[in-house]
Amino acid sequence: MFKNISELVALCEREHISISQAMIRQEIAQTEQDEAQVISAMAHSLQVMKQAVQRGTKGVTSHSGMTGGDAKRLFDYIQAGNFLTDTTFLRAIAYALASNEVNAAMGLICATPTAGSCGVLPGVLLAAQEKLKKSDEDIVDALFCAGAIGYVIANNAMISGAAGGCQAEIGSASAMAAAALVELMGGSPEQSAQAAAMALKNMLGLACDPLAGLVEVPCIKRNAGGASNALTAAEMAMAGIRSNVPPDEVIQAMYTIGQSLPLSLKETAQGGLAATETGRKWKELLWQNRDNPA
Repeated sequence: MFKNISELVALCEREHISISQAMIRQEIAQTEQDEAQVISAMAHSLQVMKQAVQRGTKGVTSHSGMTGGDAKRLFDYIQAGNFLTDTTFLRAIAYALASNEVNAAMGLICATPTAGSCGVLPGVLLAAQEKLKKSDEDIVDALFCAGAIGYVIANNAMISGAAGGCQAEIGSASAMAAAALVELMGGSPEQSAQAAAMALKNMLGLACDPLAGLVEVPCIKRNAGGASNALTAAEMAMAGIRSNVPPDEVIQAMYTIGQSLPLSLKETAQGGLAATETGRKWKELLWQNRDNPA
């Protein structure tokens, strides 16, 4: 039904439907399930996201001991009330941290589009749900909108850090979340597309350089950064701001950059932050512990 963003927006405008409705149709056609089954599966994914956020904000620690507890620290900071921005922004990044900390603690999460970027989408959508007083059904629709953007990116570029750097993971997640936020706020399919383009542009060239090869540092905090990026892009799109480079060209640029990145910046833990003194120390420590278990 659609292969790129321009076809997706044209379909929505021609049929007078939302991006989420277009994606539901696409899922029905590809999975041969009926609408109720498709929606039920997405509703289940939403509950997995909510449970991960709830667990993470209470405090979890990764098996490596490298990370944990930051979502709770930020959530406690929100409760104290002495902050600069607002609760929607802070909850979005707290929930993003929470979900990815649960991933690092080997908990159940929903990959959106990957495990390493699993916090961005639930972070912004659950915070927006609280702010806008939206129902779970509304959030499920927003998730289908996000899915449409992820579908296009995955089929025209990449969503894997090993293939294209962290721009492909956090960048894609940010684009998906920005588009979903716009639809949730009542924006048009074209505005959702513009939000996705602006969010992805902000992440172009981002390296995938996890310390010791674990999806923890800097991955968890990058989910918070991705959530804030999605909020920024959605607000700009709702204000009528457009990307000077069309969405499909932004996706193509991300693919080209991903192909150009050296192997050391593609999840191999050989470059970037992983190659810093601290990164090398963590690698040595974790390998030592593996070779000499208690």
